[in-house]
Amino acid sequence: MKGDSQNIHKSIIEKSIAGNALAQEQLYHCYAKAMYNICRRMMGDEEEAKDILQDAFIDAFDKLPSLREINTFSLWIKRIVVNKCINALRKRKLDTTELHDRYDVGDEVQDDFEYTNYRASQIMEAVDHLPEGCRTVLALYLFEGYDHREIGQILSISESASKAQYSKAKARIRNQLLQKVQHYV
Repeated sequence: MKGDSQNIHKSIIEKSIAGNALAQEQLYHCYAKAMYNICRRMMGDEEEAKDILQDAFIDAFDKLPSLREINTFSLWIKRIVVNKCINALRKRKLDTTELHDRYDVGDEVQDDFEYTNYRASQIMEAVDHLPEGCRTVLALYLFEGYDHREIGQILSISESASKAQYSKAKARIRNQLLQKVQHYV
């Protein structure tokens, strides 16, 4: 059964490469939700995420004939989406200041904090309130699987600055969630 879905998927990609608009629409629907989630996490804004998603798919369909391996389509489209987000953030003049300049990591809450008691929407709300630099590093590291060296190269920052932004993001999320808990107690 799995082989059948892979063959159908491969067929849709092949038809999309050939310029079949219906196949391109099907391909869009197969990947749009996952790619939107990447945009949403990285950009922190719903409307901007939708715009970037559309731009990414337009670029992908234009460049589809250059796709070397059909089996790598999901990685290929993800890379396009991540690059679009990074370029949009760079246009906003991404603020990635060193951690020690603006925040004391020593104020972090203990790691045994019970995250499981919070709904995903509360965590995403906390992520949305992070400064751009923190949110971008967090999304690339935690959600997209890049390491700090790669993030440093992508964002043109040092590896230590990436680690600092990640640490700052975790601490701020913890503090925001703790404030909500204390508010309800």
